[in-house]
Amino acid sequence: MMIMKNRVAKNSIWIISCKVVQSLLSLIVAMLVARFLGPSNYGVLNYAASIVAFFIPIMQLGLNSILVQEIVNQPEKEGEILGTALALSQLSAFLCIIGIFLFSAYANAGETQTIIVCFLYSILLVFHSIDMIQYWFQAKLLSKYVSLSMLGAYMLVSIYKIILLATGKSVYWFAVSNAIDYAIIALVLIIIYKRLGSQKFSFSLDRAKKLFSKSKFYIVSNMMITIFAQTDRIMLKFMNGNEAVGYYSAAVACAGMTGFVFSAIIDSARPVIFESKKNGSISFDKNVSRLYSIIIYFALMQSVIIALFSPIIIGILYGSQYSESISALRIIVWYTTFSYLGSVRNIWILAEGKHKILWVLNLSGALTNIILNLIFIPVWGINGAAFASLLTQIFTNVILGFIMKPIRYNNKLMLSGLNPGHLIEIFKGQLKDATK
Repeated sequence: MMIMKNRVAKNSIWIISCKVVQSLLSLIVAMLVARFLGPSNYGVLNYAASIVAFFIPIMQLGLNSILVQEIVNQPEKEGEILGTALALSQLSAFLCIIGIFLFSAYANAGETQTIIVCFLYSILLVFHSIDMIQYWFQAKLLSKYVSLSMLGAYMLVSIYKIILLATGKSVYWFAVSNAIDYAIIALVLIIIYKRLGSQKFSFSLDRAKKLFSKSKFYIVSNMMITIFAQTDRIMLKFMNGNEAVGYYSAAVACAGMTGFVFSAIIDSARPVIFESKKNGSISFDKNVSRLYSIIIYFALMQSVIIALFSPIIIGILYGSQYSESISALRIIVWYTTFSYLGSVRNIWILAEGKHKILWVLNLSGALTNIILNLIFIPVWGINGAAFASLLTQIFTNVILGFIMKPIRYNNKLMLSGLNPGHLIEIFKGQLKDATK
């Protein structure tokens, strides 16, 4: 089965088309918000985002990593699978909000603004937990509905943020904007599912036990991913202050400008790869290699472009007050290639039933990131944090694959993805389909 058959390509096109518009809106609004708040308040907002990000894997209970496969394998039970997952994640969300408040009150004692911003930002977890339903759309290759919902929600939230800017509101008002975003998306997805889905949501304690027995391996794994994705900002906050977090966050945002393209491709390819594995298709390995090929070459291309034009990008989007972000952007943009390699590897691991090894991989990455940040931040500041992130991604998503025997075969597929012939085959196939 070809990874880029028509249904996958069309699904990706829907996602990418909506995300292009959303990305443009995001750039404009983020630019205005960052300029209005300034590096310090922008840093506080991003610090809160990082703290909440630490709790998202706990809220999700690892269910986000297995739902697509569960629905693909048992479509007759999708209502029970989704209903149970939603109930579990909702309960976890409320507990996480309490945890975030207690953590910020202790870690940031005396910083009233920071504590309030962290609490307000955490409200998004209530609605983010309902976002589990999007995996049904992914499994059915109906992501256009998710994309349109997200685009509509983001347009409304963008209007909300512009009103806040026009009226000169404080950082507190911006802290709840993401909660509004997720609330709108959750409402729309539930409505669409009720119209398109053939099964009602239901809860099953037995199903909860089965899901958790599989997803629990991803909780620690996903937390470790969050640690080496967010630790740099938190460590910068305590070691260099709010402004450093603001500068670094601007660089990270610019490096991830095109991330939606890679996410769309990976999300669309995931159910097809699972299906080919389930059917014992001999094209499973080729599908994985082709996905690697797309990710590798597209990521390298965007990294070169962003690195070359980083002064212009920062200047246009954030202004001269964020000029310190330029050097960090030139470093951190290269880590995106290795980051997406990890996303593809995780699909292979789940398809092969090797998910128990994920915690080892991600724990290694988290510890590596913390150690490297402790070494490089005191010496190079935000550039040190960027360099630590780059080295962490290389070590976790490439080097460990050669060291650990259970996933060495995946690295063979990764190396196969370096063959540009895969890209040529994909584009030839698409051209042939387009002329039919």
